[in-house]
Amino acid sequence: MIQFTEALNYLKSRGIKSPDTGIILGTGLGDLARHIEAEVIINYEDIPGFPVSTVETHHGRLICGLLSGKKVLAMQGRFHYYEGYSMQQIVLPVRIMKLLGVSAVLLSNAAGGINLKMTKGSLMLIDDHINLLPANPLTGPNHDGLGTRFPDMSRPYDPAINALFAKAAVEEGIELHTGVYAAVAGPNLETRAEYRFLRTIGADVVGMSTVPEVIACNHMKLPCAAVSVITDECDPDNLAPADIGDIIATAAKAEKLLTRLFKHVIGNL
Repeated sequence: MIQFTEALNYLKSRGIKSPDTGIILGTGLGDLARHIEAEVIINYEDIPGFPVSTVETHHGRLICGLLSGKKVLAMQGRFHYYEGYSMQQIVLPVRIMKLLGVSAVLLSNAAGGINLKMTKGSLMLIDDHINLLPANPLTGPNHDGLGTRFPDMSRPYDPAINALFAKAAVEEGIELHTGVYAAVAGPNLETRAEYRFLRTIGADVVGMSTVPEVIACNHMKLPCAAVSVITDECDPDNLAPADIGDIIATAAKAEKLLTRLFKHVIGNL
């Protein structure tokens, strides 16, 4: 628990105490942070034991403040396996969120659309996932004070929070698909054959994040929910070369919808 304790004590010394909700913002989706009435902003590099975001669109800041009348703790930028971090490093922030007292975690990510009924720029609420990452954050000694050795994953995304997202989407007039997220290591995008494989095994979208944090949340019995922004359409029969600039631009445009959705749900948690 030493790696948790040093970071935890530092954040408490900076005035971060008892946030209600944790937020983890994905690629091109950090702008929600502008809507937070910030009380404390801390760069990741200043937090003992914290990794540092190396992806260009991830700002690398922890923000504590008010959003929709609730105290939130938001990660403006997350960590990925492809950056060279261990799974334990990737989930360290969500572990600390739990120890600081958050009662729920909301995550976002950018993902490629495999189900072609879900068009570029739309949103998908994750109902379940397929973990194709080569490592697991629970490998190694179990932290018994945080959770059981063999956590249940029958409902990894909290049904009650997902119901709040569905209701918020209707009330905000936002189209919100529901589906299955497949997590791969990256950083390269997939081949045509890989997209066909992912579609065959039941994935609606594919991305390179989220699942490690969700596993850690379930290990700690911390309710969580996640929304994907579909940034490109991955049709193996008509696959154009990937344009990362276009993917990031699509995420930025869709973020306005995501921000409305997150604010609505947080206000009703």
